[in-house]
Amino acid sequence: MVFLAFICGFLAVGGRLVSLGFTVTDESEPGLYDISTTVHRPDILDRKGRLLATDIKGATLFADPKKVIDSDELVEQVATVLPDIDRTEIRKRINKGGRFVSIRRELTPKQQAEIHELGLPGLGFIEEYRRVYPVGATASHVVGFVDVDNNGLAGMEKFVDQNPQLAFMNPQTEAGEETINISLDLGVQHVLHEELKNAMTTYKAKAAAGVVIDVHSGEVVGMASLPDYDPNHREQALDKNRHDRMTAGVYELGSIFKVMTVAAGLDEGVATIHSIYDATNPIHMGGFTIGDFHGLHRPITVEEVFTHSSNIGAAKIALDLGVDRHKAFLRKMGLLDSTMTELGATAAPLVPKHWKKLNTMTIAFGHGLSVTPLQYAAAAIPLCNGGIAIQPTFLPRSRADGMASGHRVVKTSTAKDMVRLMRLNVLDGTGGQAEADGYRVGGKTGTAEKVVDGRYSSSALRNSFLATFPTDAPEYVVLVMLDEPQKVEASRYLRTAGANAAPTVGRIVARIAPILGVEPKIEAPDRGLTARFDAPVMASY
Repeated sequence: MVFLAFICGFLAVGGRLVSLGFTVTDESEPGLYDISTTVHRPDILDRKGRLLATDIKGATLFADPKKVIDSDELVEQVATVLPDIDRTEIRKRINKGGRFVSIRRELTPKQQAEIHELGLPGLGFIEEYRRVYPVGATASHVVGFVDVDNNGLAGMEKFVDQNPQLAFMNPQTEAGEETINISLDLGVQHVLHEELKNAMTTYKAKAAAGVVIDVHSGEVVGMASLPDYDPNHREQALDKNRHDRMTAGVYELGSIFKVMTVAAGLDEGVATIHSIYDATNPIHMGGFTIGDFHGLHRPITVEEVFTHSSNIGAAKIALDLGVDRHKAFLRKMGLLDSTMTELGATAAPLVPKHWKKLNTMTIAFGHGLSVTPLQYAAAAIPLCNGGIAIQPTFLPRSRADGMASGHRVVKTSTAKDMVRLMRLNVLDGTGGQAEADGYRVGGKTGTAEKVVDGRYSSSALRNSFLATFPTDAPEYVVLVMLDEPQKVEASRYLRTAGANAAPTVGRIVARIAPILGVEPKIEAPDRGLTARFDAPVMASY
């Protein structure tokens, strides 16, 4: 009986509070109420504990119609502080009666103070949690954003809601707040974001995107896509042009696909570094012509296929592989299915419905198969770490755990050859402008013509550069993509990837390498021995 009486009393009190619209005082002046309808979220921190997202206490303004003396005056006075409110609708709801009419959520402290000073009977405030993002747009596509009730809608914010146990795995703050660390390094993220923004301005590109991944742990330490949005203003995320190009867009990436083609040829044993392919004349098949932009017009080695970015040579390597082996290799590298991360599945690749010999030839140099940039960067990981495929992650993971979680997809010798070829391409090939003194960058350019009105257009390019560093012991993969860079003075009026995407990667590596603890060295003139490199290094965060 005692228990039943307690329950009845509790329900009576609770019902009374609801009927009063959460009112807890008899004051007629605006008051602050501690009852909140929002979710209190854990802080999101980068890998070094720097704040990316946190909650602050804000207020929702409401009116209690039974305490309002003059609805017209109240609405007009509130509109002096909140001029964009719907005066007619609010006045109508107040005059309808009841005990609770919400006027505006997520007031700023200034707005709250100004409304309080109005001293209007019938107004009140409900204290609620409000999510804020101290670094703004810098990491928006990774961190994500929340709705007005503080529920995660995108990015790691959404993942946290789906996995509440994460908060129990990290220590609390001194104030007792829960925290979650993610894999991003805010210093690296700042550099990546800034250099992509600079590249868009310098080369007059429509968009830019990039990612930096640890090849041993699979951790994404930096990822950005521009144009982006400020999660403090989540309505910006509705703009279709601000979508995450790294995970939500699929693209033909051009000649960086030759990395996969050459690796497949070497790993399957159909070619060696010194194999010869005749690139004297273009290939004609099915009404299509495959030619070379940097043509040597003679028999060339696989090494030259790579460093001179020969479409003819790549197509012939793929023909030696055959359709079945080519498809099987791309599948085991993760390029024919979506890649799963904490941000969800990447957009599904666009794969030929009927994969024939011509498809294999064009895919060999990056046309005819569309994938997400993050997916391609992840596929390059085993070519840089000795042959082990590792799932990319946005949560902290040790290098030992990363390698243990992976599986072998290519021979160690294949990975070693590919790193050597990528370094050679920066030293003597199309990627020369990606060099960052002391950090031994290797990589491959990709210049892809976009489809405009159903046809490939030589004036609308999507350029990319895939890199790894330092090539004497690779630690990181970097991929940068620029959408429609123009001919400008800074690129010597060239639009190919070697003149814009490559130098962008070079500037990124020069700035992030010191942040990541990569020791600078300089190669001796014979490109064999290395010595300490004591020249000034660039670091900006």
